Amino acid sequence: MLVAMISISQTSCSKNKTNNMKLNKLTPQEAAVIINKGTEYPYTGEYTNKKDSGTYVCRQCDTPLYNSNDKFDSHCGWPSFDDEIKGAVKRIADADGRRTEIVCANCGGHLGHVFMGEGYTEKNTRHCVNSISMKFISKNELKMEKAYFASGCFWGTEYHFMKKTGVTATTVGYMGGKTDNPTYREVCSGTTGHIETTEVEYDPSKVSFEELLKLYYETHNFEQVGGQGPDIGSQYQSVVFYVNDEQKLMVEKYIQILKDKGYKPATLLKPAPEFWAAEAYHQEYYDKKNGSPYCHIYKKIF
Repeated sequence: MLVAMISISQTSCSKNKTNNMKLNKLTPQEAAVIINKGTEYPYTGEYTNKKDSGTYVCRQCDTPLYNSNDKFDSHCGWPSFDDEIKGAVKRIADADGRRTEIVCANCGGHLGHVFMGEGYTEKNTRHCVNSISMKFISKNELKMEKAYFASGCFWGTEYHFMKKTGVTATTVGYMGGKTDNPTYREVCSGTTGHIETTEVEYDPSKVSFEELLKLYYETHNFEQVGGQGPDIGSQYQSVVFYVNDEQKLMVEKYIQILKDKGYKPATLLKPAPEFWAAEAYHQEYYDKKNGSPYCHIYKKIF
């Protein structure tokens, strides 16, 4: 059921925007919301109370929009999320200036509205989304893969990966040490053996490990030993923690490519041990601060 619908004559701009994309066929009810910007009645959507692990994708174009771990119960009658997959959602001010619409950044399909400052979660953000605008893909159905890159301060490493098309999630943390669940202070002491690392979850149908590896090498000084820029210490070493033999062989291939280009790569190659997520204030640090890395500057090599 829908609260409101806009006439079909008002949808020509949306159709012109998407006529070159491969889009899923919509039912009249789906089109009423996604194309004509209607709204479901509260508490009628199939995902309002869903708590399963997985990813919510755009019903019109299948672009991943939200991760289930960002979903929370706001008791507002619609699915609520306090964060989106980076770059997946576009914000547009409503004509009346009172609300902010959210649409799929890929196809322009209407999702709902976003509200700030309500205090539901630490992120102080609520994406109020129509269930009918999305499809849910359970964690068991997803075919995502993971890679682990260390290149100095993990704030800067994450900054570049979280903006890469095909990357669905990034988490900064620690790998390779001798203690469980270390704190940032313990890692900085240099006594635990951990290395600041970014966990990259990605869709292999949209981006390859090889492409991620190229980005890795093009965003840090891989020739520096025992640090990165002004950050000195074993926790800042350039390291790739591989999860399978294919990743290991790809890294070895690119280390040789770099040597052939005259570089002296200091990157260590190690099998991936357990990954320990860092404290919440480290996650997506530069996005929160509206800044950019001081020692992770992009430089094209390949």
